[in-house]
Amino acid sequence: MTSFRGPMLRPTTGPLAKIPIYATHADRDSLRDACRFNAEVMDFLRPHVRAGISTGEIDQLAYDYTIQHGHTPACLGYNGYPNTVCTSVNEVVCHGIPDDYVLRDGDIVNIDLTSIVNGWHGDSSETFLIGEVSPSTKHLVQAAFDSMWIGIHAIKPFGRVIDIGRAIYRFAKDQGFEIVREFQGHGVGRSFHQEPGVPHFPDLQSGKAVVRPGTCLTIEPMLNEGNWKTEIDKSDGWTVRTQDRRLSAQFEHTILMTERGPEVLTLTKNGPQEGHKF
Repeated sequence: MTSFRGPMLRPTTGPLAKIPIYATHADRDSLRDACRFNAEVMDFLRPHVRAGISTGEIDQLAYDYTIQHGHTPACLGYNGYPNTVCTSVNEVVCHGIPDDYVLRDGDIVNIDLTSIVNGWHGDSSETFLIGEVSPSTKHLVQAAFDSMWIGIHAIKPFGRVIDIGRAIYRFAKDQGFEIVREFQGHGVGRSFHQEPGVPHFPDLQSGKAVVRPGTCLTIEPMLNEGNWKTEIDKSDGWTVRTQDRRLSAQFEHTILMTERGPEVLTLTKNGPQEGHKF
């Protein structure tokens, strides 16, 4: 679940001490365990995400799997959010609420899920192509996927958050897409949303934060076909759509910065790996 650049999580402006650092082997292994399970849930859902299933059914599958394994869906009840996963279809950028909408050929849907394992959070999302999609839609999804990896490789130990946003922004613009500004990645660990805030464009304010070894954060760029502006559905207070109702796509991984560089914690066994072509 992305963080809003506002009340939910303010961009980092204070001292670096506000950014939690996970330095011990025990803490890092706990992060790995939570993220590994989250990836397992995504792989469990994968064969079910197809034409003919409702987003509500996907949500129920995720809930049942998580509970049966003794863990907790982080989104369920978070700030009043009513479901286990977010299902964002087509022009929905993020925080789409699962319901009776049935997926059909040509749709794209982002599934964003977060698991709590022994008090630690693992967070990731993928955009799925349903049946045959148009070439332009496939291009958007590919660019969102590639931009996430470009952001991951842009950051080094003691680098700055702005390095992530700068790399993603340049790539997205080269591909003909815009980056959502109102929502961002975030620190994650014992808490769901914590410092640092991670804008996916070169924001000079929050981009000053230093990513020291032990920092854990999400990189989750949202690319739009049209302009970057979004709006929140007033009827539910959660669903975020593109203002111009053109398509949006997103991918997300949780990253632990180690002394040697970024470690991707939420890699799935059966999902798209770096370099994948949709």
